Amino acid sequence: MDIDIDFANRQDILDIIKHVPARIAERRHNTGVYTHHVPVDPVTGMCTYDYKSADDVEFFKLDLLNVGIYKEVRDESHLEELMNKEPLWDLLQHEEFVDQVFHLAGHVALLQKLQPASLSQLAAALAIIRPSKRHLSDSSWDVIDSEVWTKPVDGSYHFKKAHSFSYAMAVMVHMNLLCEKLGDTNGN
Repeated sequence: MDIDIDFANRQDILDIIKHVPARIAERRHNTGVYTHHVPVDPVTGMCTYDYKSADDVEFFKLDLLNVGIYKEVRDESHLEELMNKEPLWDLLQHEEFVDQVFHLAGHVALLQKLQPASLSQLAAALAIIRPSKRHLSDSSWDVIDSEVWTKPVDGSYHFKKAHSFSYAMAVMVHMNLLCEKLGDTNGN
């Protein structure tokens, strides 16, 4: 089992918590750490179990992710304001804006087709960017809503609903940050 946690700079938390880096095959996992007792390879300093095997023995992995958009968030109340503000959805129809947005850059054609106008539609659009759900890109929202969260039978890569909604919220925060920046011509 694992949990993803976003940070403006993950090193800030790693500097203050005792942890063991997770392992993928024979290399260090980019984001995964264990904060409880796990067997450690004395040479590499990493968990002796690959992260998938570690999951089988019920080790609990944290994925501490660097998400640079949070560097622009001043404090908790600013974040709440950005999360609760409805973004200007029409901006997702403009390539010059979309190419600045976290997780959406390079996908303006899909966004122009789907025209997401809510958190749930944005979450579905993020899922459709992934290969296993790409076939839904020409579908109606009714079809998308009924199929986008079903697990692919072939096991191909897909976004789970929880991940999609989390990333959609981060995208909304980023959209609002970009708009805030554009509105602030004094650099404040």
